[in-house]
Amino acid sequence: MSDQIVQFAYLASAILLILGMRNLASPKTAPRGNWIAATGLLIAVVATLLMNEVVSFGLIIAGIVVGGAIGAVLATRIQMTAMPQMVALLNGFGGGASALVASAELLEYSRLGVAPEGIVPIAIVIGVLIGAVTFTGSLVAFGKLQELITGAAVVYPGQQIVNGALALLTLGLSVAVVVDPLALGPYWGVVGLGLLLGVLLVIPIGGADMPVVISLLNSYSGLAASATGFVLGNAGLVISGTLVGASGIILTKIMCDAMNRSLGNVLFGAFGAVDETAASSGAGPDTRTAKGYTPEDAAVIFSNARSCIVVPGYGMAVAQAQHAVRELSDILAEHDITVKFAIHPVAGRMPGHMNVLLAEADVPYENLIEMDEINPEFPETDVALVIGANDVVNPDARTEKSSPIFGMPILDVDRAQHVFVIKRSMNPGFAGVQNPLFFNDNTMMIFGDAKGTVLKLVESIRDLA
Repeated sequence: MSDQIVQFAYLASAILLILGMRNLASPKTAPRGNWIAATGLLIAVVATLLMNEVVSFGLIIAGIVVGGAIGAVLATRIQMTAMPQMVALLNGFGGGASALVASAELLEYSRLGVAPEGIVPIAIVIGVLIGAVTFTGSLVAFGKLQELITGAAVVYPGQQIVNGALALLTLGLSVAVVVDPLALGPYWGVVGLGLLLGVLLVIPIGGADMPVVISLLNSYSGLAASATGFVLGNAGLVISGTLVGASGIILTKIMCDAMNRSLGNVLFGAFGAVDETAASSGAGPDTRTAKGYTPEDAAVIFSNARSCIVVPGYGMAVAQAQHAVRELSDILAEHDITVKFAIHPVAGRMPGHMNVLLAEADVPYENLIEMDEINPEFPETDVALVIGANDVVNPDARTEKSSPIFGMPILDVDRAQHVFVIKRSMNPGFAGVQNPLFFNDNTMMIFGDAKGTVLKLVESIRDLA
């Protein structure tokens, strides 16, 4: 295939990717956006395979078969609650692949004894370094989310100084690689330090900051791919990697704004460590008493309500309660009760986690309301139903300066007329802090599994009809 046709195919691919991402901006058009973007990627892959330089179709087909089989098994067996871990792994694999490709190019130059020219040495270093950081950082994020290692922040004295020194050393070695690409000693140093930095940059992050980290690592994987595109001279990889990197950075910025924190504070604030300190310096065990109610009690209050806002959280995902919640929404609508869903930007453990779950249950897109839009409605709402959410409805974020989540915008659930909280126990949420909402006069706790409790609530409402 001629180079002109390949470049035209890459241009068409880039246009489709941009159109696809534009459609991803709305839940209603997101499925169409996925198809458009996937088509764009397919065009780029086919164009690359038809280039004259690609000669080993046997290896390519073997890679597609093996990778496709692994992906198919993972996609069919993965639980919705484990999607954040899955995304973390995919980010890591993307970064690792970029680092390997850039490394292979450098080693090939070394074997031939010909130094790369122009921007290529810089692109190789960037691809290797960001790819290595993304790979090990994503594995640590996976371990935290999968609870293979502690999900809290891991800190030690002088941590930032150590990280800073290692970053400077990595920068020096990177410059050495660019100056003399054929001297492989500095290259191996960049590889090793990149892998180490990935671990050290993610272990101090924990608690409610993990969705931000996942988004940031996604951006890293895109930037690594873009740099590798420059190494290979592949415009399609440059464009697609840049789009992923830019969108990841934008999403990370949006999520940081939603938490009223800077990216630097997220990366170096050691959120979980602050939690432990606050907990240890508190006034002792909480002696307040939360009011326990049954689904039958809640059904009576629902029968007199005219409006309800459902606040989904990670607990709903764990219990796979989204279909039961949809059933509850339907029966409340049958009783002329207006039902809306309040979506906090960092609810769950992955960007858009709640949107995906509710879309799976066919909850109408127009009923999913973002935080800033739904908050003014809580004071006029008869019932707020919190299902497995904790930190995003914690009033301490507004008033308690000693709380590690102070300043984070929350859903104003406590301002509703009545508040029901479905929760397994009084244990703190992902951030590790207690929630005073549970002890408010207008709050009623319903302890139990989210799915079972919601189904009992549905049954009780039907019995009252």
